[in-house]
Amino acid sequence: MRIVVYGASGYQGKLVAAELRRRDLDVVLAGRSAERLRAAATGIGMSDADVQVAGTSDAEALVAAFRGADAVINCAGPFTVSGDAVVQAAIAAGSHYVDTCGEQRFIKHLYDTYAADAMQSGVTVVPAATDGGVPGDLIAHLLAANLEPVDELTSAHLIVGGGGPSRGSLRSALETLDTLRDGGLTYLDGDWQVGIPLSRDAVTFPGSDAPTLVARFPLQEVVSVPRHVRVRRVQSVAEAGLAARLSAPLSPELIDSLPEGPSTSDRQAQRFTIVIDAVSADGRAGRGVVQGTDTYGTTAVIAAETIHRLVSDKAPSGVVAPAQAFEPAGFLDTLAAAGVSWSIENFNALPALP
Repeated sequence: MRIVVYGASGYQGKLVAAELRRRDLDVVLAGRSAERLRAAATGIGMSDADVQVAGTSDAEALVAAFRGADAVINCAGPFTVSGDAVVQAAIAAGSHYVDTCGEQRFIKHLYDTYAADAMQSGVTVVPAATDGGVPGDLIAHLLAANLEPVDELTSAHLIVGGGGPSRGSLRSALETLDTLRDGGLTYLDGDWQVGIPLSRDAVTFPGSDAPTLVARFPLQEVVSVPRHVRVRRVQSVAEAGLAARLSAPLSPELIDSLPEGPSTSDRQAQRFTIVIDAVSADGRAGRGVVQGTDTYGTTAVIAAETIHRLVSDKAPSGVVAPAQAFEPAGFLDTLAAAGVSWSIENFNALPALP
């Protein structure tokens, strides 16, 4: 199995490449700078890896770098700026495509733009193979199975600790500042809309007796879940403090002066929680919960597992949500080895906030 990691010299790219090598896969490191790629290869103990140099402005070089690969994992953000070139080249090369994108509108752009091309080439495109994007989508599908048709589904994310975002994440936040500030999309009555007020401004997360204030936040579940769940409304939120911090711009110069990303010890001390609350059209309710540690490390595991399953087990061609590509419970169970747990609870009605 030959896998190209594009953006392999970046913080997330190196973690993904190392996880693929841990699985004894044939890993190609690709990006714009030969010097940075070779330094990254040495730093993660992969000095023997194949290195391919191709910038996003050179379509022919990108296709050549991807040709013969079973799949491409794109870790080079901001995706809103350069992602089109990479997915186009992967499709042209006949390689499955996965990315570690968290930019909501670009994720939707992939679904809207490349479905026909990917189907024609017989490849599968799975956007947002991240700590939040895949588990959130999968747990929503499992939860909704007992509640459809769903009237309202809310995805809420909470991250505690972790040493702060990587430089790549901050650059993506800067590039998508308008979306962060307007809270992103809400799915409502068959379409994606902007500026829809939240139906709730607090969520009681597992392990807490008190509700946490939340704010609209542009998560991937709003884009993916309506593609496989019969639902009237999908909204996404995050802890209000996180939303406020990421909506405050940092200059490119300040971002460049920061550490590349959190230390290993900081990542291991991090905790994340995904809560999916859903209410059916007849008033029944349920909650799905995913919890884990180390968002960047978990993203590397999820991206690698996504690729492994696409290549080994096949999936429908086109641009597909995780729950359309994989059996949800089986995928989530696999993540237990990375410290990820999941559960679903059904209620007669959604529990009231204290």
